[in-house]
This record gives sequence, structure tokens and C-alpha cells, in this order.
Amino acid sequence: MADCDLLITGAHLPAGEGPVDLAVREGKLVEIGAGIEGAAAAHIDATGLLVLPGGVDAHVHFNEPGARSHWEGFATGSSALAAGGITTALEMPLNASPPTTTPEAFDAKRAAAERSSRVDFGLWGGIVPGNLDELEPLAARGVIGFKAFMSRSGSDDFPASDDLTLYEAMSVISGLGVPVAVHAESDEITHGLARRARAAGLTATSDYLRSRPAAAETEAIAGAIELAAVTGCPLHVVHVSTGRGAALVAEARDRGVDVTCEVTPHHLVLTDEDAERLGAVAKCAPPLRPLREGAALWNALARGEVSFVASDHSPCPAELKEGDAFAAWGGIAGCQSTLELLLTEGYQRGRLELARIAESFATAAARRFALEDKGVLELGSDADLVLVELGPERVLERSELRDRHRLSPYVGRTLSARVVGTILRGEPIYRSGELAGAPRGRLITPRAQKPSR
Repeated sequence: MADCDLLITGAHLPAGEGPVDLAVREGKLVEIGAGIEGAAAAHIDATGLLVLPGGVDAHVHFNEPGARSHWEGFATGSSALAAGGITTALEMPLNASPPTTTPEAFDAKRAAAERSSRVDFGLWGGIVPGNLDELEPLAARGVIGFKAFMSRSGSDDFPASDDLTLYEAMSVISGLGVPVAVHAESDEITHGLARRARAAGLTATSDYLRSRPAAAETEAIAGAIELAAVTGCPLHVVHVSTGRGAALVAEARDRGVDVTCEVTPHHLVLTDEDAERLGAVAKCAPPLRPLREGAALWNALARGEVSFVASDHSPCPAELKEGDAFAAWGGIAGCQSTLELLLTEGYQRGRLELARIAESFATAAARRFALEDKGVLELGSDADLVLVELGPERVLERSELRDRHRLSPYVGRTLSARVVGTILRGEPIYRSGELAGAPRGRLITPRAQKPSR
């Protein structure tokens, strides 16, 4: 081999091969094999470590630019991603101010991300009533896809899409080469039950959980699938929280509908009992479900019926997690812990093989959103890598977290995996517990798109 920029030696791959070496030149993987020879400008001894493709988190909320930037930001959010082995993040359109529903808003968010993101990033566009004419210009900018809420989002400036809005948007987007992602819960069911509970003074966590039943999710998923089928629009269902929801997606895919879904770590490892024990720090929508639903989701993930895992990292300041269960902000902060949870609760407990973890952490999302050279350990791909130590056990401390407010429901949890290094396009961005280098994240767009400024 000719000289390289970085040589990683002694690592083990998720398919079981190892020890192997990986050579990087100009940000790309140029050789993978045992005993690679040649000079290297930098060397990492990965003896005893597992190497995986850098993660692709398809669902994060970083809230820049605008009034909610103090909830999180690309600087702190991407630092948490880097510490968690994630090298590409796809950022959702709501909670920025203004939300990413116009090309001008896309440009403002891109500029904010380019200033401070430590990882590569893609940007979702938004579907809201009245922005039908903005969809094609947003696609020309290079959005990853378009997000719609079928129930209330919690942000007044990102209203829910009724059936007509969603149908007309899908009809346009079907020709743009990117998917529509839906938060699939019935607004009629969830808002109606919440209004009834609050009117009766029922505002405990248990009351909130009852206001968002599994039927609200499955009814909305079925409706979104039907709209996708008749319009020919690719569909992605975010944070599916029930086994039946995942089954509806798998059944539709078997019928030829272009539909996928994701699951969050919190719906895999936390339950409704955890929601009541932890309180607002574990509030999310859809809510945490009974243990049987988590078991069904693990099985669906193992079978590939759920395509991949995404964090739905949606942080806020501590004061917004106070008050009654309905008033508290409904988002969980946890993107730094995704891989360590998958390895601890998935691999170490025999639920997932390492190869499936690599696919669900990186490869499947990169494939679904046409992210060229991302999410794989292949020659010519971006040298986006994460080095992981399996064992010994440790308790997650709040001081380890890198997001802005560090309000994670996983603090205090025992983990048996640790991210020890993260590499973005051949350069370390996290190593031995410390961030490395300056922010250098860049915009990633789908293969089919040629973004404009």
C-alpha cells in the first residue's frame, strides 16, 4: 500500500472479522485487511476494539436558528453525537424559528450548522398547511425529505397537517425523489383525550399516557400508508412505538408500498413504568409503552421490519420539564447514548447481532435517504468510523453528557459498552473522552439532488 493519512490497526469488524487494519487517505477508506504495510501520518491502535461505520441519526432536533436556540444548538448537539459515535445527523424542521418550511429558512439553518456542527448534517424540510408551493424549492436546496405532523407538534409555528394537506403534499413530493416522514398519531384521538383529561383535573403522568393510546398510532400509520400508496410517494414513519405499528409498515412494504419506519432507543429500553418513575424527563410522544411493546419492537428490529434506530433527540431547558404532565415539553434528550444502549441491551442481551446493530445504527438510514458514501465500511466510502470497547460495566454519569442541558433518562443506567473514538472523514472528532479538532461538519444531500444556495 502507498502511504496513507491514517492507519487503524487491530480492530474487529461487526461481521466477526478481525483483527484487521483500516487505511485512510484523503478522507476515504482505501484498504481494509490484515497486516497493512506502508507509512501513515497518524496511527490508532484499536487492539481489542470494535469498529463500526459512523452512525447516521436520522432524527434530531437542534432548534437553531431563532428563539429556541437555547434549548440546544448545533455546537452542543453535534458534540453529543460525536461522543456517541454518530458522524451524520439529519435535523428536523420544527423548533427552529422560523421552521424549515421555506428555502430562506433552509439557508439560515444551513448557515448555523456550517458554523458549529462537529458532524456532517442533512436537513429535513417541513410540510405545514399553506406551504405547498415551497416544497419544490426546498427539494432544490437539497432537503433529505419532508416531515409532517399528523397530530399537534407542540410548536404553534409548525401546525399539524390534515389529510388534505398531506395528500396534496405527497402528490407533489412523489416526483421529487425524497420521502415524506410522518409523526403518526391521530390528532382527533390524542387532542380529544388530552382536553377531556385536563378539564377533569387529571394531569398526572398516567393521565398523559392514557391520552395517547396505541390505537392513535396505528390509525394514523394506516392512513399515511394509504395516502402513500395512492400518490406513489415514499413514506417513512418516525419513532414507531408499537409492535402493531411496525407490522402495518412491514405488511404494506410486502404489498409494494415504498414505506419504512424507525424506532427510538427510549421505546426499546424504557417503559410506561419508567415514565411514571422518572417523570417529565421521560415524557415523549408517542409515549413510553408497556414492556410487551418494547419486546415486540426489538423483535421487529431484529427481523428488519423496523429499518433503523434514530434518537429523536428533542431537548429543552429544565424549567420546561416542570408542571403537569400535559404542560411539560414532550421530548427526550439522548442521542449520545444510542449506540451504547444498542450494544448493551441489544447485543449483550442476545437480541441483535453486531452486524444488525451496524446496519440499524448507520447503514440502513444512509441507504433510505440516499446518503452517498455514508454508513458503510467499504473501499471508497467516507472514513466515518466509531471505535467501541465492549465491557466492562459502568454507570452512565451526567457529567459524561455533551448536550446542552444533560437531562437524560439514561443517567444512572448500567452500560456495558463505551464509545472511545469517533472519526469523521478520516479525522478524529472524539477520542478518550474528549472532543477533538474544530467543527467541520458539512451539508449532506441525497444522491439524486443537486442543492442550490
